[in-house]
Amino acid sequence: MHLLHVEGSPRKQRSASIDVAQSFIEAWKARHLGSTVDTLDVWTTDLPAFDGDALDAKYAGLTGQTRTPAQERAWDGIRALAERFHRADVIVFSVPMWNFGIPYRLKHLIDAVSQKDVLFSFDERGLIGLLGGRKAVVVAARGVALGPDYPAQDFDFQGAYMRTWCKMVGIDACHIVLVEKTLFGPEADAESRAAARDAAVVLAAGL
Repeated sequence: MHLLHVEGSPRKQRSASIDVAQSFIEAWKARHLGSTVDTLDVWTTDLPAFDGDALDAKYAGLTGQTRTPAQERAWDGIRALAERFHRADVIVFSVPMWNFGIPYRLKHLIDAVSQKDVLFSFDERGLIGLLGGRKAVVVAARGVALGPDYPAQDFDFQGAYMRTWCKMVGIDACHIVLVEKTLFGPEADAESRAAARDAAVVLAAGL
């Protein structure tokens, strides 16, 4: 068994999403002895710019044209990054909420690797995800809690985006662990993290 941990938070030791994700990962490793973990930190990974040769490589593939050597090199970099998703049985995302959505570096990663014949394909039937059979866990951290003024069904672009991406690439099992009110003082932060860690450990026992 192999797990990919995509770190979307730049706060590291202070990060609530990474804290809870690590609890899940340790519990999952204890259940799957001999398993391996690959950590993809979006803040230290050299993510490919999706313009120039990479963009031209995309449209060359879509139109059936032969890619130039420069385009092929750019596409090789995208495929290599995407291969880390293909190798995983479980994909864990540490995702803080930024302006009701996800951090721009995590969006950059997703935009780079989510390409036709890389993580999905399509035909007259619609989108066909290429990561079928895998499971995803999204640890979604929020400084506040969505509520009456911003109901989750209308304003949760954090969890909804990640669930939509999972569906697009063929991952039907997408589990979300929430960590809320982390900006309401040390006690509220600790209480929220503890509850989320407990939920993550319970989830790990079933995956």
